[in-house]
Amino acid sequence: MTASQKIKIGLLQTWADADPVYNLKRTLQLAHRAADQGAQIISTQELFRSPYFCQSEDHANFALAEEIPGGPSTQAFSELARARGVVVVASLFERRTAGIYHNTAVVIDADGSYLGSYRKMHIPDDPLFYEKFYFTPGDLGFKSWNTRFGRIGVLICWDQWFPEAARLTAMSGAQILFYPTAIGWHPSEREKYGEAHHSSWETIQRAHAVANGCYVAVANRVGHECPVGGDGIKFWGQSFIANTSGQIIAKAGLEQEEVLVHEIDLATVEVTRTHWPFLRDRRIDAYGGLTRRLID
Repeated sequence: MTASQKIKIGLLQTWADADPVYNLKRTLQLAHRAADQGAQIISTQELFRSPYFCQSEDHANFALAEEIPGGPSTQAFSELARARGVVVVASLFERRTAGIYHNTAVVIDADGSYLGSYRKMHIPDDPLFYEKFYFTPGDLGFKSWNTRFGRIGVLICWDQWFPEAARLTAMSGAQILFYPTAIGWHPSEREKYGEAHHSSWETIQRAHAVANGCYVAVANRVGHECPVGGDGIKFWGQSFIANTSGQIIAKAGLEQEEVLVHEIDLATVEVTRTHWPFLRDRRIDAYGGLTRRLID
C-alpha cells in the first residue's frame, strides 16, 4: 500500500488595488497567513500585482512588467519561501526584453531557490480580455518541477480550457496542476449566462483532474474592476481544489478575499493512476491528428 504523503495547499484569493507595491505587500501578507495555517505550497492568483489591465489596449500598462527572476516580486517571494519553508507559485507580468512580454508564473522552492518559470501558452483575445496585445505566447513548453513537497505543474487561466496542456503537464510527472486565474463575468451577461459560464469553467478543470489522476488547484481573483469605464469585469472568485477523482474538496467564496488552505494526500495520485490507468491506455500511435488544426 502506498504510504501517505500528506501536505497542505494554500490558495490566495484577493482583489487588486491600483498600486503594484501595495498589492505585492498585501499578497505577501496573505502568503504569511497561509503559512501560519500550515500551507506548504502557496499559489497567488493571476497577475496579482495590478488590476486586470487587459481590459484595454494601452501601451502605458507595459510599465507594470518586471524582470524574472531579478525583479522585486520574485525576490520578495524567494525571501518569504526561505523564511517560512514554503513553496510558492507566483503569477507575474514578465518583461523579457523590449517588445517581448509574457504572462508568466514563477516556481520557488522552500529554500527560496528559483526553480523556473512557466509562460502562458494560450493567449485569449475577447472583449475585455485583450491579452494578445500584451503577451507573447509562451515558449518554455509544458513541464513540472520537483519541490520539497511534491512535483507540481503550472498552467495559467485560459490554459484551463485545453486538455492538451493539462495532459502534457501531467505526463511530465505533475502531481498537482496549479492554475493562477483571473476570470469573471461581464455584468450585463451574468443573469443570462453566469451560472453556465461558471459551471463550464469548474467542470473542465475537474475533468483534467480525472483524466490525469492528479490534483487541480485554482486561485482566482475577486472584485469588480472597471479600469476603463463601462461595466468592467466581475471576477467570480470561488477558488478551489479538486482531488484525483475530480471532486471539489475545498472551495472559497464568491465575493470575499480568502486564504484557502486544505490538506491533500499525494499518495492518492499513484493509487488513482494505478486503478484508472488512462495514461497507460493512451493510443499514442493514433494521435498524430492533434498536431493539425482540423482533420478533413
